[in-house]
Amino acid sequence: MKLFVSGGAGYIGSHVVKALGLAGHDVVVYDNLSFGHAWAVLHGRLVVGGLADTVLLDTILAEFKPDAVLHFAASIQVEESVRKPLMYYDNNVVNTLRLLQAMDKNRIKKLIYSSTAAVYGIPDKIPVNETAQLLPINPYGTSKVMGEAMMRDLALAGDFRYVAIRYFNVSGADPDGQLGQAYRFPTHLITRGLKTANGEYPKLHMFGTDYDTPDGTCIRDYIHVSDLAQAHVQALNYLAETGSCTTVNCGYGHGFSVREVVAAIKKVTAIDFPVEASERRAGDSHALIADSSKIRGLMAWAPRYDDLDFIVKTAWDWERHLASKRMG
Repeated sequence: MKLFVSGGAGYIGSHVVKALGLAGHDVVVYDNLSFGHAWAVLHGRLVVGGLADTVLLDTILAEFKPDAVLHFAASIQVEESVRKPLMYYDNNVVNTLRLLQAMDKNRIKKLIYSSTAAVYGIPDKIPVNETAQLLPINPYGTSKVMGEAMMRDLALAGDFRYVAIRYFNVSGADPDGQLGQAYRFPTHLITRGLKTANGEYPKLHMFGTDYDTPDGTCIRDYIHVSDLAQAHVQALNYLAETGSCTTVNCGYGHGFSVREVVAAIKKVTAIDFPVEASERRAGDSHALIADSSKIRGLMAWAPRYDDLDFIVKTAWDWERHLASKRMG
């Protein structure tokens, strides 16, 4: 298939592009490189541009004529969204609208959409399934609910079809060592912990130790990025075969607390770095764990890397690779 991938030079997008390329798809990556990197695009062709550049966006879609679009371009930091809500609504909602308008104009009818577990807010039941009420507690989650709503309404109005994938905590790095997180200012727990172990930060902050959880810290469902990438390949196949809209969770179905993740980082790195308890971050819920039975059944998704130590090890290998490049 011919596939247009927005945000395909970023952390998750680049892993998906690799999986799509290995599956034999023809890919065009569209990324403004504000967070992504040209070197991370291992397959297909990179076009440097943003979704706000509607002229370039329309030109590329008209020329390439993709069979489907995969949409990763978004702002994703919960705490930042609380401080800068308008930025999140502009990038995650307005730019998604621009993409949908360009797709509609060029009669591109299939979309795989990156959504998030943040749409659930503080769910009544854990693990949470896709039928749970959407009550986000931060602008990031709200912006993704709005994106899902636009797609749903567009599908009801015509022959547009989509799969929305609600990510849980995406972590780790490409087991082949080709890709990984390369944010200038990372906020992900595992990456921050590894960089602290590597001496790049003096200490790791543990945000909130008084949550209603067994050890007082937040619990999250950590999923390896390569398993998530394969989920997109499976979702694309599902959409091509059935033409049916759906929304699925993508996580492992069990969680780890912040303290447990920190312990795993120290175990894998064999470094006992400083950790400091800090105040809660705005917009964080106490626990988010996926009921992933729908994607496993509907799309035959079978994760390969459901192991916290393995997730941390691949991320640690990547961090050491980045550090050696900087030193070289």
